[in-house]
Order: sequence, then C-alpha cells, then structure tokens
Amino acid sequence: MIKVDINISILFKEYPFIQRFGEAKSAGFEAVEFYWDKDHDTKAIAQAVLDNGLNVAAFNLDAGELQAGDRGLLNDPGRSKRMRDNLPAAFELAHKVGCGKLTALAGNLRPGEEREKQIGRIRENLRWICEEARAVGITILVEAINAFDNKFYPFTNTADTLAFLDSVGAANLEYLYDIYHMQRMEGNIIATLEKHIDRIGHIQIADSPLRHHPGTGEVNYRRVFEAIEKCDYQGSVGLEYVANGTTEESLDWLPREHRRGIHLEKLEL
Repeated sequence: MIKVDINISILFKEYPFIQRFGEAKSAGFEAVEFYWDKDHDTKAIAQAVLDNGLNVAAFNLDAGELQAGDRGLLNDPGRSKRMRDNLPAAFELAHKVGCGKLTALAGNLRPGEEREKQIGRIRENLRWICEEARAVGITILVEAINAFDNKFYPFTNTADTLAFLDSVGAANLEYLYDIYHMQRMEGNIIATLEKHIDRIGHIQIADSPLRHHPGTGEVNYRRVFEAIEKCDYQGSVGLEYVANGTTEESLDWLPREHRRGIHLEKLEL
C-alpha cells in the first residue's frame, strides 16, 4: 500500500482554509499537508486536525508571500528575523499535530549578487534550521522546483539539489521529490526513484505540463506508482495538483477506497 495525503493549500480551495480539514476527511483522506500562512491561526489548525482525526504528513515553514512570487526566506537577509521567529511556532504546531517533517523553501536568487554567495547564505540558514529541528526530532525537507514557473529559484534538478544537501551535512535533511516539477525539468522519474529513494523523505505528484490530476498529462502514473511500491518507499505521496474543475471532480481518478492508501492491484489508472 502507498500512503497518500492531500495538500489542502492547493486543493479544496472552494472552502475556507480551516474547513478544508473536514472536507479532506469527508472525502476519505486520513492525512493532509499544507503551506504555512502567517495569517492562519495555528491553534485552530491544530484543533481541526485533532477534531477530524487526521495525520499531517508535512507542512511548509514560512515561505513568504507565495502569491506575490516568494519561494522561501532563506536567501532574504531583510527577513531573517521573520524566518527565525517562525521556527518555534512551526515546531509547536508540528508537535501538536504529530508532524515530523517540515519543508524549507530556499528562496529566490537576488539579482545583482553573486550566486555562490547566495547559495552560501541559504546553506548557513538551512544548517541552522536543521540543527534546531534535530533538537526536537524533526526532519527538514528541501525540494527542487521547475524553472519555467519559478525562474529565480536556485534548485531546479535532482543532482544539484542532492549535492547541495550533502554540502549542508545535516543528518535530518531529506529531499522532497516533486514529480510534476522534475518531469518538467529532467524526466527520468522511475530511474530517479530507483537511484535516490533512500534520500527521498516525501513525494508530491501532479501531471505535466498543466499540473492537473494524474491521467491528464504525459506521466504514466501507473508505472510511477509501481516503482514507488517496488522501492519500498515508506513515506507519503502528497496530492499537490491544481484541480481542473472542483476538487471533488478532480478526485475521480482516485476512488474513495484508495484515499487512505493506494492498493495498486485494485486501482484502475
């Protein structure tokens, strides 16, 4: 069985954020993930998770204003305090909801400044985050994202991202493998899973190139799921796609009996 969660920051947008936890449960899911939003009430989030008996597979640390183009705070000297102030609040929420994995987006590259200096800043901040997270038993995830949608993001392929993670040198640092982003940038999904599954702490999925649900694009998700199962991946697979229509309509590809976990022998895809 492949564990599944649904990202309620990108799906169930038909409903207010706190209501989405209940909608996910009603749709048959037992696990969620989400983005940090400085305007969200973390106490209300924790209560919604507990009230609905949900697991939280992962959630993002504060990444700035995503709608405005931010992709993390690790490379922004002007918001270093915001980044550091977010950490204890995120740890507290993670503890309340039993979440052991938090995603740290690197932040956009800044024009006019040497790239290596910026990578060094990201490395230093990430090393500090990992050290703080290790003390409370949390793993930090870093993902590569595609350069077509995010032209200033520094990590856009698997090899460079893993090399960067190695340079940080933290035992509680893992790769978030987003299949939509990496299909756009490099392909070779199954080969990547087979080669690097021991480095992958979380997987996210959407079809390519339009980022809708599996079956709407070029990725053979039947084969991908077979590879994930064959690799004995123990983490969760997060649904992080853009609904084409309502969220419930977009879930037709994944019958209710597979929303707690995918049983490939019974899944028609």
